[in-house]
Amino acid sequence: MGADMRLVVEVAFALPDKQRIVTLEVPPGTTARQAVALAELDRLFPEVPAVTFIEADLGIFGKLLRDPDDHRLREGDRVEVYRPLEIDPKAARAERARTKR
Repeated sequence: MGADMRLVVEVAFALPDKQRIVTLEVPPGTTARQAVALAELDRLFPEVPAVTFIEADLGIFGKLLRDPDDHRLREGDRVEVYRPLEIDPKAARAERARTKR
């Protein structure tokens, strides 16, 4: 790959009422975490604390990345930024079961 080659990737983030997919051209060797920073999601989602995008779990096409700081992107990858859970799934199930009685 020549020095002028770029990869086209996407970075996706969603709230219940607002979703965005940012298309980027990045140099080979760009990591998933770097692509999230380049997408400037904190500007698109000012209602979300900026630290969310720095610390969030990341995935590629629904598969959680073990080390997003080292995962090198490939052409066409879509990096997904996962929101932190607001409630523990076990607690949510218990609450639903309690209210159905």
